[in-house]
Amino acid sequence: MIFSFEAALAHLSIHKVGNKLQDEFYALSDNPVQIQDELLPKLLMQYFLIPFEKVNEVYRFFHANDDLNLHEVHHFASLIFEDNQSFHENSQQLAKHLYEVTNHPKIKSGEVYIAYFNNVQIEGEVMDAIGIFKSETKETYLKVYNGQNGFDVGYEEDAINIQKLDKGCLIFNSEKEEGYKVAVIDQTNRNSEAVYWKDEFLKLKIRNDNYNQTQNTLSIYKNFVTEKLDEEFQMDKADKIDLLNRSVKYFKEKETFDIEEFSNEVIGNEQGKESFKNFVKTYEEEFDTVIPESFEISEAAVKKQVRTFKSVLKLDKNFHVYIHGDKELIEKGYDDGRAMNYYKIYYKEEQ
Repeated sequence: MIFSFEAALAHLSIHKVGNKLQDEFYALSDNPVQIQDELLPKLLMQYFLIPFEKVNEVYRFFHANDDLNLHEVHHFASLIFEDNQSFHENSQQLAKHLYEVTNHPKIKSGEVYIAYFNNVQIEGEVMDAIGIFKSETKETYLKVYNGQNGFDVGYEEDAINIQKLDKGCLIFNSEKEEGYKVAVIDQTNRNSEAVYWKDEFLKLKIRNDNYNQTQNTLSIYKNFVTEKLDEEFQMDKADKIDLLNRSVKYFKEKETFDIEEFSNEVIGNEQGKESFKNFVKTYEEEFDTVIPESFEISEAAVKKQVRTFKSVLKLDKNFHVYIHGDKELIEKGYDDGRAMNYYKIYYKEEQ
């Protein structure tokens, strides 16, 4: 969903935010970072952006009064998008706001990085984005270097592992009036005190447009077929592939999703239909979101999501059978003489 191979780091400011309840304060940089080293931007881009390539959910900013003018992060991000010259000043305001919502004694202090990126891709569109990141976890690294009589070893304390981004968000310069497109990461959000990043600082809600609804429904159905069905039914791998292929066909041919129509045309079996609906309800409860019973299908979301649907039947290490059509043309059996399973495939001509 998010790709950074064309992205460039345009601006960067670093501040430090302490824990107000621990009598710590914040420290603001007077100026943005001036990067001279050629390698450093690449390392920073790896640290900041690569983790978002695995993020699927897109959020929006929201305010309890439905007035985004009262949303602090939305306000300061809008000022930056409108005038890049105000970047550093508004990065300071964002750091101050993060400090104000640090209202739990167990929240760790850490550096806050505010970055401005050009050419970040989300959902097939390339645009500018503002990144807000916080590093809370520090590590010790060994360093080996040449000494007078060979190699010596030393160490560096309180260093940051660029493979482990603690907290981050990307705010894309798109759909401002709806609350922007926002992606979020919180690797340390394991306890109730840590929810401040998404709930108190960013104040996010899941975007519930056609793209998101299409993507979520396809993802739920894939998980239902590949994980849940084995618990309730005995199914061959070919049958599962057939169910996945039928769902792809439905989403490619229809303009509107309807859960009753989908259940009848794709699943068919009454027990399976009921099991799928229960699976959807469980997802809604677990992730506190709603999957509508009917919505317009997003073609872009279908193209992206079906790439994860595997239609390959792997038989030991000898054969890979790609199943794209009628499952009735595949027949499974067991050969007593060879003591082996087999598939018989019917076709009219070789291509």
